[in-house]
Order: sequence, then structure tokens, then C-alpha cells
Amino acid sequence: MLRRLLVANRAEIAERVIRTARARGTETVAVYSDADRDLPYVSMADVAVHLPGVAAADTYLRADALLGAAAAAGADSVHPGYGFLSENADFARSCARAGLVFVGPPPGAIDQMGSKVESKRLMRDAGVPVLAGATVPEGIDADALGSLAEGVGYPLLVKASYGGGGRGMRVVAAPGELVEAVATASREAASAFGNSSVFLERLVLAPRHVEVQILADTHGTVAHLFERECSIQRRHQKIVEESPSPGLTPATRAAMCDAALTAARAIGYVNAGTVEFVVDADEQFSFLEVNTRLQVEHPVTELVTGLDLVELQLRIAEGEALPASVTSATSRGHAIEVRLYAEDPEDGYLPTSGRLECFEFPPREGVRVDAGYASGSVVSTNYDAMLAKVIAWGETREAAARRLSRSLRDARLHGLTTNRDLLVGILEDREFLGGATDTGFLERRDPSSLAAAARDEASRLAAVAAALWQRATSRTPQPGGIPPGWRNVGPADQPRIYVLHGRRHEVRVTGRAADPLVVLDDRVVSLEDVSIEASTLTARIDGRHLRCELALGEGRVYVDGTLGGIALEVVERLEAPGADEAPGSMHAPLPGAVRNVAVSKGAQVKAGDVLMVLEAMKMEHAIRAPHDGTVDDVLVVDGDQVMGGAVLAVVHPIEVAP
Repeated sequence: MLRRLLVANRAEIAERVIRTARARGTETVAVYSDADRDLPYVSMADVAVHLPGVAAADTYLRADALLGAAAAAGADSVHPGYGFLSENADFARSCARAGLVFVGPPPGAIDQMGSKVESKRLMRDAGVPVLAGATVPEGIDADALGSLAEGVGYPLLVKASYGGGGRGMRVVAAPGELVEAVATASREAASAFGNSSVFLERLVLAPRHVEVQILADTHGTVAHLFERECSIQRRHQKIVEESPSPGLTPATRAAMCDAALTAARAIGYVNAGTVEFVVDADEQFSFLEVNTRLQVEHPVTELVTGLDLVELQLRIAEGEALPASVTSATSRGHAIEVRLYAEDPEDGYLPTSGRLECFEFPPREGVRVDAGYASGSVVSTNYDAMLAKVIAWGETREAAARRLSRSLRDARLHGLTTNRDLLVGILEDREFLGGATDTGFLERRDPSSLAAAARDEASRLAAVAAALWQRATSRTPQPGGIPPGWRNVGPADQPRIYVLHGRRHEVRVTGRAADPLVVLDDRVVSLEDVSIEASTLTARIDGRHLRCELALGEGRVYVDGTLGGIALEVVERLEAPGADEAPGSMHAPLPGAVRNVAVSKGAQVKAGDVLMVLEAMKMEHAIRAPHDGTVDDVLVVDGDQVMGGAVLAVVHPIEVAP
């Protein structure tokens, strides 16, 4: 029996492992960085050990620090979660040398699948279909790199050899994009996984991304738990996952699951893992990789099979044989998971950071929320931007999508911009509901339009509700001690201006509080049965009955209820003047670390030139010159941590003679 388990991870997955371990009587040890000390998982564990520092390289990627924490806490086992060192064979070996049970596959299996180029060779030899690809040797020159790419064929992907999750991955459509794509992917891979190796792989246009969940015990039994569809992605990272796949025939499903079992047996796999495939329009599938760990999207498999994958991982690590519930498992109904991120899809998916003033999901039948944060938690840019996974089960795919959409709409998410509206838009989209879920979905469908479909009608009604509530709750009472003949005259009713993703609403509320007159964008609004008590407003606005909870945040009014969740920006009528700023100032689009400053004062640049790179959430964001010009100033150096909006450089445009 595993007595005390160290969870070598953070946030959502740490909570997930701790819950199951505690339920089966295993004590748990959490580790936390300076940035994570107040996250919920830290207090959930029986013991918590501090890892000094903030960057992943100084904390969760330090094997020596994790092993030291295990020794200090008296742990006898380690669960790596996903990401960080979960697929690091050397870490698994270090655990064994330290007398710790590693809850995962043997180091040899991780080694074989760690190099994605080598893994494809092994799979090809085992009879599993694979895509064309080639490894990129360290220090290769541009000409040799070009020749390597020609052998693979365009379009192609540059991918991290020792990682996943979209980090260290770039699409290359033509030879001119190759060198920069390889350099960027290599840097991201080094930052996220501690290894800069990358490889090239032929890109299948508009494929489905389908994976098979496998389990194997130490007694030679290997089983699968069906497939998951993971095709809807942004920046090559999954955001919607479901089981079963809506795009597979029974014959293809059976053949793919058999291929996954062949792959597992070929490498002597043990514990939980995932075999990933790419599927083209003709349902021909090819091997991508084996993820030698628990997947982020494992809950959809749990909901359709009724099994706890973390519990099964722990039982396998203790030497148990796979139970009949696994070897004879069936899939029932449909489950869909979405990943809720702190990011703005309408601004290039840039991560957001700050305090979650409110983070609540009302309980709903058939819906599960695996979260790493709570109300009051601070989200930093040092780690992945995922706040939670929201998963719904239904008898049918449509029922699961409907439950999940409603749960997202009902959530109270205050303080940060999230991708909630985009997720709702996807779940309610006709193309998605029709099963068209290839990896080009978010390239065909503008994220702004999908998100707007979830909120445009509601934003107008929310603006009216906010104005009514603000007027009612901001009235100044008659102070005591005022001499007779005097009265406290409040300010005249002024229009209130709210903005939601660029859409501006002006609302004027006049008349008596009991019978107000509301004008929205120069149109009189029909109002009935208005009632405002503290933070709750009920009313019939333009014939629609609303019940909302309202709250003020920094520069925002949050409206939650029958409209879903809406965060309206409040525009002050008399805005404070800003500091004078040099023309051509380049701002940081988000908080992050400055890397690879490529220009200096006086340099001549052309529009589109990369001036520097901003790293946040282990992803790189190129800062490019907006126009031809001269660099008047560079205000940062490599390694600087900057806040969103900070001026990074000043590029004075070249004046063109008339």
C-alpha cells in the first residue's frame, strides 16, 4: 500500500490527485512555489512543502527539490500529474533510486516515447501507421534544415521532441518561415520542458485529433477505455474534448483501439497512458505519440465509463492486476470537457492575470468542475493559464453540450477576462453540434464571432440592469443635522456608459426610483416589475424576465444570472488624463518576461520585424514593429519582468515625402 504520496504538481491536477488519494486512505504531500502558496490544493494536502522561487525551472521542474521535499515529508511515492516532469525518465529513475514508487510507466517506456522521432520508428516497426517526419539536429545550418524539411514536405509542423500541450509547436507553410519557426519552437521547448530538441512532421490539413486511453498492469494485461475526440484547439492546444468521437465509424474506432493496444505492448507499457492519432477526411489514422502520463482530458473517459483513472493508477502502482471493471468496461452516454482559461480570445488568446474576485460554479446535475483556483486566488503568468476544466455528461451529445453551456453561463467569474464566451459559442454552434470538429474549426470560425453569439443580446440587457442597480445603490442618503429649509440634492442623473469587447452602450435612467425611465442607446426601454434588493435585481426588460446578481469590481460591473455571466467595463465620463507618451510607443500586450531583445537605440526597422519576445505562460509572443521606422528608445533588457501595458520600446515612423 502507498502510505504517503507526494504530488509533484500544482493547481487543478494536484487537487484531483489529492482528492482520490485521500478517499482511499493515502496521505498526501503538496509542493508549492511562492506564486502558489495560497492556492486551494496546498491546504487540501496533509503536508505542504515550500519550493522557493516562482519560475517553473526553479520549482516544479527541479527534480532535486521535489525529491528533497519527498524525503522531508516522509513520502513513499510520487504522482507527477501532467506537464512538468511527468514524462521525464530521469526523474522516474531518480524516484526509484530514492526508494519512491513512481506512479506512472517504467523509465524505459518513457524513454522510448520521449523522443517522438524514435517513437515513430518503433511504432512503424510494430505495424502502427505513422506520418513522415525528421529530427532537427542541434546546431544545424539553414541550408541543411531546408533540405530536411523538403524531405518531409510542406506544409509541416515543428514540434518539441520532449513535450506537448502546444508548446514548442509551430506551423510552417513555406520554406521562408522555417528558420524562425524552429528557433521559436526550440526556445519554448527549453522553457517548458527543459529540453530544446524539436522535430519536423508532415502536417495533415484539417484532420481530427483522436486519442485512445490505455491502462496496463504489471501482470501483462493491457486494456483500452475507448477514445476521446480532441480536435477543437487553439494554438495547437486542446480546449474542447469529448467521448465518444462524433466522427468515427464503429470499424475505425475498433481498428484505432486495437492499434493503441499494439503500441502499448510494443513498449512494455505499465500504468495509464494515451495513444494519440491524427485522422484524415477518409478516416485513415496515423500515430502521433504516446503520452506516458494522465491526460488533462481524462475526466470525459471517467464520466462515460464510471471509472476513476487516478485510483486505477494508484492500484497499478501498488502491484494490483487490472480489475474486471476495466477489462470489460463499456461506454455509456456522452461526455464533453472544456478548458476554462484566463485569456482573451479576441486579443490573440493573450493570457490575463490578477485576482479572481469571484470564481463560483452553481451545482448542476451531470456537471463536474475540476478547478485549481477559488474566489480570491491570484493568477500569475508563470504557469499554464488554465483555471478549471468543466465537464458535462448526458445521454446524448446534444444533452451534454446543453448542460455544459448552461453551467458556463451560470458561473460567476469576476476579476479576469476568460475564454468563457468562446466556449459557450462553440458548444451552441451548429457546426459543432453537427459533429464538424476537425482541428481547423477555430481557423474557419472567427473566435470573436463565436464569443459574440453568446453575449450580444445579453450585453444590452445587462447594461440596463447595471445602470438601474448602480443608480439605486449609489443614492446618497439625507445626512442628519442639516438645518430646516435645506435639503440634500443629489447630482442630476447622468448617462452611464458600459463597454463589452468594444461594443459601447449608453444608458440614461431618469424619473422616480419606483417608476424609472430608461433610454438605451437613444431608445426607450420597456420596464416592468423592477425590484432591487442589495445585490439582486429582478425585472422584465423589453419583455424578458431577468434575475441578476450584480457586483462592482475594479472598473467593471459584473452581471450574473439568467443572462449568463457578463463583465461590463465602466467608462468614466471624465477620465483622468494620462501621462504624456512618446509617439510610436510599443506596449507589452500582457505581463511577462522579456526575452531576446533584438534591437537597440538608433536601429532601422521594417514593419513586422521582431523587436523582442515576451514570454508568458511558457508561450512566446513576438513584439513586432508596427511600421517602418527608427528605434528611438529601448526601455527593457533581457530578463525584465513587465506588466501589461508597459512601454517596451519607441519606434518613430519614417516620414514619407508627399
